[in-house]
Amino acid sequence: MSDSRSVLVLTNPYDVTADVVLRLLAERRISVVRLDPGADLHTGASLTAAYLMDDRRGMLRTASRELDTMRVRAVWTRRPSPYEGPQGLSEQDRRFAAEQAMWGVGGVLASLPGAHYVNHPWDNRAAEFKPVQLATAQRCGFLVPSTVITNDPEEARTFAAQQHGGVVYQPVWNTPYRIDGQPYSVWVREVRAAEITDAVSVCPHMFQAKVDKGFDARVTAVGDRLFGVRIDSPDLDWRRRQDVMTCTPIEVPEAVTRSVVAYLGELRLVYGAFDFAVSVAGDWYFLECNPNGQWAWQPAQTTMAIACALADQLEGRSDT
Repeated sequence: MSDSRSVLVLTNPYDVTADVVLRLLAERRISVVRLDPGADLHTGASLTAAYLMDDRRGMLRTASRELDTMRVRAVWTRRPSPYEGPQGLSEQDRRFAAEQAMWGVGGVLASLPGAHYVNHPWDNRAAEFKPVQLATAQRCGFLVPSTVITNDPEEARTFAAQQHGGVVYQPVWNTPYRIDGQPYSVWVREVRAAEITDAVSVCPHMFQAKVDKGFDARVTAVGDRLFGVRIDSPDLDWRRRQDVMTCTPIEVPEAVTRSVVAYLGELRLVYGAFDFAVSVAGDWYFLECNPNGQWAWQPAQTTMAIACALADQLEGRSDT
C-alpha cells in the first residue's frame, strides 16, 4: 500500500451493510478499524486525545487494534449505536456518562485532522431535518410537492381541503414507537381534511400533496456517482412491505442529476439516499434525502456498484 493510514468505520456490530464495503477494503489491503463508540468504550475500548502546547496526539485502542487517530485517512459514519451510558449506573449517572461521551468522544471523532468524512456526523445531523431538506430541495431546483408542517389543526385542515389530488401525512422524524410493548412504524398514509383532529396541536405534523404516482424511485448518490432504481409497489409507502415491491435499475434524468449534485454540495454531503415519487406524466418529485440511508436492499448489481463507490471514497482514489 502506498498509504498506510487506516479507515475508521463507526457502526454497530450488527451492521451487515457495512460488511459489504469492509470486504472490498480488505481485498484492496486497506487497514480498517471498526468502532461502535456508543457501546465499545463501555466494554474495554479506550480513546485518548491530547492537545498540547506544541503538539496534538490521539490513540484509539480496541480489543484487537491500536489506531493513531492522527493518521486516519477516512471516517465512515455508518450506523453507530446512540450514546446511552454504561449499564449498572443510576439513571442520573448513566445520563451524565452518556452526555459526556457524546460531547467528548463525539467531538474527538468529528475532528480528526486530514480525515475524509463520509459523511461528517454534524453534517449528517443537520441534513436529517425534514424542513431543511425541503428548503434545500427547492433551492436546488427539485420539484417538491406542496407541503405544510404545522401544529395548527385549522391550518392543516385548510391545506388538506385545497389539495384536490389528495393529501398524505408522514412524521417529520421516525421516532421509535411501541404499542403494547411491540414496535410500531408510522407509515406514510393518505388523510382527508375531516380526519384531521385537534390532536395535531400536540406537535408539528407534515402534510403533503399526494403525487399522481406512476412509480417510486431511489437515487443513491456517492460523490458525483449516482445509482437509480425504479420501485414498483402496491403500497403508498413502499417501505411497508418490501417483500411485495420490485426494483429495477433506471436512468436518472439530467435535471435530477444536477439538482442532486447541488443538494449534496449545499449540505456538504458525500453520500445521500434520495427518494422520489415519479408522476404518471414522468415528473420526478423530491420526497426526502436520508444522508445515511440503507442501500444494500437494491438489486445485486446496484448494491455492488454502490459498495465499490463507497470503498473508493474511503480509500481516497483520485478517480472518484
